[in-house]
Amino acid sequence: MKKSSLYAYGATTSLVAIIMLGIVSEIWLAPLRPGGSWLVLKVVPLLFALRGVIKHDNYTMQWASMLILLYFTEGIVRAMSDILPLSSHLAFLQAILCLLFFYCVLSYLRPLKKAAKDAASKNCRK
Repeated sequence: MKKSSLYAYGATTSLVAIIMLGIVSEIWLAPLRPGGSWLVLKVVPLLFALRGVIKHDNYTMQWASMLILLYFTEGIVRAMSDILPLSSHLAFLQAILCLLFFYCVLSYLRPLKKAAKDAASKNCRK
């Protein structure tokens, strides 16, 4: 298996894990209100990115890498400010999964960006 494929599968796996964690934590494990909350809808933008990430679409991976930073920020804020230990630990897990996704996407896109930059510099020299 190629190294870039490993990064793509890592990005897909971590994105699915973030989506599942968001759904499970907001409905059952640590909702803001008893019985679940509407905050579960926060995973909807990630669902739009999921199809492109599964297909290893470069453009989708680029904008998903920027989108995931919002979820990382939310995870850090909730990990530091939530009173309940379970909620705090789940938020910290979300932040770690976001970092894993971000790392995998950047590692997957790095050779592609380098090749595009090299091709552009060759065209400029002509």
